Parts: sequence; C-alpha cells; structure tokens
Amino acid sequence: MEREYMEFDVVVVGAGPAGLSAACRLKQKAADAGQEISVCVVEKGSEVGAHILSGAVFEPRALTELFPDWKALGAPLNTPVTRDDIFVLKNADSGTKIPNALVPQTMHNEGNYIISLGNLCRWLAQQAENLGVEIYPGFAAQEALIDETGVVRGIITGDLGVDREGKPKDGLYTPGMELRAKYTLFAEGCRGHIGKQLIERFKLDRDADAQHYGIGLKEIWEIDPAKHQPGLVVHTAGWPLDVMGTENTGGSFLYHVENNQVVVGLIVDLSYANPFLSPFDEFQRLKHHPVLKQYLEGGKRVSYGARAICKGGFNSLPKMVFAGGALIGCDLGTMNFSKIKGSHTAMKSGMLAAEAVADALFKGSEGGDVLDGYVSGFKASWLYEELFASRNFGAAIHKWGAIVGGAFNFVDQNLFKGKMPFTLHDNKPDYACMKLAADSKRIDYPKPDGKLSFDKLSSVFISGTNHEEEQPCHLKLKDPSIPIGKNLPLYDEPAQRYCPAGVYEVVTQEDGAKRFQINAQNCVHCKTCDIKDPSQNIVWVAPEGSGGPTYPNM
Repeated sequence: MEREYMEFDVVVVGAGPAGLSAACRLKQKAADAGQEISVCVVEKGSEVGAHILSGAVFEPRALTELFPDWKALGAPLNTPVTRDDIFVLKNADSGTKIPNALVPQTMHNEGNYIISLGNLCRWLAQQAENLGVEIYPGFAAQEALIDETGVVRGIITGDLGVDREGKPKDGLYTPGMELRAKYTLFAEGCRGHIGKQLIERFKLDRDADAQHYGIGLKEIWEIDPAKHQPGLVVHTAGWPLDVMGTENTGGSFLYHVENNQVVVGLIVDLSYANPFLSPFDEFQRLKHHPVLKQYLEGGKRVSYGARAICKGGFNSLPKMVFAGGALIGCDLGTMNFSKIKGSHTAMKSGMLAAEAVADALFKGSEGGDVLDGYVSGFKASWLYEELFASRNFGAAIHKWGAIVGGAFNFVDQNLFKGKMPFTLHDNKPDYACMKLAADSKRIDYPKPDGKLSFDKLSSVFISGTNHEEEQPCHLKLKDPSIPIGKNLPLYDEPAQRYCPAGVYEVVTQEDGAKRFQINAQNCVHCKTCDIKDPSQNIVWVAPEGSGGPTYPNM
C-alpha cells in the first residue's frame, strides 16, 4: 500500500522544550520577515507533555528570549526558588549540610523556578499553535526519510493496526505517513531512537567523547501543609550510592512546589558498576532517610515516572548537523550537568537551529543542505559558553567521586569560572563499566512499606502507562540468545534490575530452564535498557502511536 504524504518546510520530531521552542522561533522569524514557513511537530505521546519528565528547577533565560512577556502570557512558572539545601548523606541515618559558600556556583538557584516541565511544554504548545504551528500528538516518528543521495527529507510515522507478528490486522491497518520537509529537526529527548540511528549512519560522534547517561526516577507527593516550604530546593549526594567511591554514583532531589506538593527523585549514573544495583530500589530506600523522610512522612504519593538523561555535556556533543537536518536538545546532548538542568539549554539549541533554518529558507533554499548557520550560531552563543565552562564537571565526579570530584568542581566553577587550562575526558561507555556478578556484592533491598516505599508494579500503575498489547514488541533483541546465554551467567542478567518498570524478567520454567520475558506493556520509555545493557543487545524503538506513560504534570 502506497504511503500518503504531507509536505512542510520544517518537520520537528518531538514536542519537548527543544522542539516546541524551535517551532515557535521559526514562526516568529517568519512573521518578522513577512514570510510563511510551514511547520509540523509530531509527538509520540498521547498529548503534549504526556511523556515529559524532569526535576525540574528551571532557568528562564531562554524562555525570556523566546517570549519576553511570558509572565503576561501565563507561563506556568509559579514557584520561585527561595533556598538551596545541599547534603552529603554518609549512611542511612545521618547527613551533613554543605555550607552555601562551598557549593559550586552552578548549583545556586537564585532567580530560578521550580516547575512542571510537562506543563511548560503544554503552554509552549499553545503558543506554537497560536503562531500557526501544526502539532500532531499520538504519532510516533519511526524512521528518517533519507533519499538515495543520503539527504534527510523528513520522517515516516509508524504503521498502525499491526499485530504481534508484524502483520496487518483486518480492517485496522493504516500505513505510516511520510512527512516530507526541506529541513527536519530531531528533538526526541535523551537517546532518541532516530537520533541514535542518524549519529551512527553519519558518524556524527566520530570526534566526540563517549556520551554518558543517568536514570532519573521521580515521584510527586502531597504532604502535610505544616511541612511545606514553597521554593525550597534540597539536593543530596552519597548514600544510598557511593559516598567516597566512584563506581556507583548519583544524587537526589526534593523540591517544594505549589499546592502542598513536593517532587522527589534520584538520579543514578548509568556508569554504575554493580550488576545487582537496582536504581528503583535505591530510590525507594532513599526516601526513608531523615533528610527526605521529614517532609514525606504522613504524605501521599500521587505520581511516578522515570527517564534517562544525557549528562556527557560539551565533550560528548556529536556533530549537530547533516544534510537536510539537525539534532537539538537532548537528542544532541545539551544538558548542563553542572547545573542539573537541561531545559533552558534544550530550548536555546532549538531556537538556534530554527534561526539557521529560517535564514536558509529566506535565501530561497529548497532544503537538503547542511545547516552551517546552526553550528556557527551555536559557537557564538551563551549556550556554547555555558557548556564549555562546565565541560569538566561530570568527568570529575566519574574519576574521583562525589567528595573529591565535588571539591575539584568547586575550584573549577567558583575560582576558575570553568576556564581551567585543561579538559578532563571520560571515554569509557556506561555499559562497559559494569562488573561481573562474580566480582560484585549482592544487594538485599528492604521490602517496601507501602507508606514511603513501594513496588515497581504499583508505581507503573500510577504512571498511567498503557500500550496496545496486540502490536510488535518495541524492545528488540539483536540476538535473543544473549540474555540467558551470556548476560545471566556473567552479570545475573541486570535488565531485571536496571529497568524501573518491571519490563524484564528471568522466568524459571517447569523443567528448570530459564526464559527471558519482556513485559513491553509496562515500559515507561526511559531508554535505560538501550543504554545500560552490557551486551548492547536491546534496541528501543517507538511503539505504536500514543503508547507509553501519561504523565499529568511531571
């Protein structure tokens, strides 16, 4: 069956902060020039914001550039940061508060806001539609449309109405549509599956350090009004992860938002070494620590989710352009890990790409060329300056741990302002950091109490995750024999622990044989499996449109 197609000047893949900022900026540039630019945004979530998850303390710099009157327009920035508390947790019972004077400058949050990034994206979508952008939620971009000369010409959305074996369902099959464009901007978020393919095809990461990732787990809680301090930002490092070591690092956050709610979460660096470590279970026991428990006790958990983050920063940036398109936001890897922020940088990258596209179209381009203007604009921007100044932050933590690495980062950021005359490199991929099970200590996690800590399945339930079950599994195994034949004997098959949603199980059959089971309907689209599998055997692709979590305001 021949595919239907639609043609646009620009197609944007992903309605996150980068994609929506790009779409808005394109329309603004067109209006300023008295010209027309047709812009289409496709989003795999059931609605804009359904798949958006972030902490999030938000720096409004890029938003102010995009919409200087954002306050009058009603942007959902309602809770300014009032105080930063940073702790090093030594063990399950104690922690030390770090004096503000000893905190790296990048982690101070004066002038920032605690927000729901999902709600900000919903607001950005409204602004985009007011400007004339066409937004299509529930349509997953499945592959790039690449012509015989290697030029990206748009995307193809996923087929609908296909059964588990990939065969069309009677009367329900609809082939994916070609969305053709002069330029295509990929804003899929961290480890975007098309972005990953483009990086590999065009060798965009040839001159970059290995990308590094973390998994962020997050919950929203309603707490006792007497314990609520709107604007309070709490960060921790150390327990339940390594305090002094470098093998299992990460940190937590607890932010007081409006309406007697807090958001609480844990970021676990996916460079962790112990195959028995479960990020989900580390998060659950973390909430019993007095520093966090004092706010959560007596409260009610109302939402849960998880998402991988790109944290390699400047050193890990791939080449951002190719013939016919560009990577923006976390598809590119623009998060500033030294600030634990990526929304403002994602927005700025989208705006820079949009300005380059608009300039090319105004000059009469029919597309297909390389957007050199995006590269030069990036190098001349505050985004480049900010990422460059923070280039050593993540590598220092990986090399020396939270305490020694943190001390280095204080000197680098506060005294040298990110201008030390050398650059630290960390080129070992996260998946290669995992040790053998035989060389690792098994971790016995406490059972959840149903008050502060919970199990995976009840957590997935409140994430609103749902997939059409009669569709091909979107978690592909390059070699189906590897989970049981290799990963189980070597690493005790860590997929059953690193997945925060209970997707992967090792099932013992009646005859005693082991079987690898994939519960794809549980998937919250965090992409951790695609990143952390030690054999690099799992490939995440977009499922049938609108499947996945339905986050209300994460």
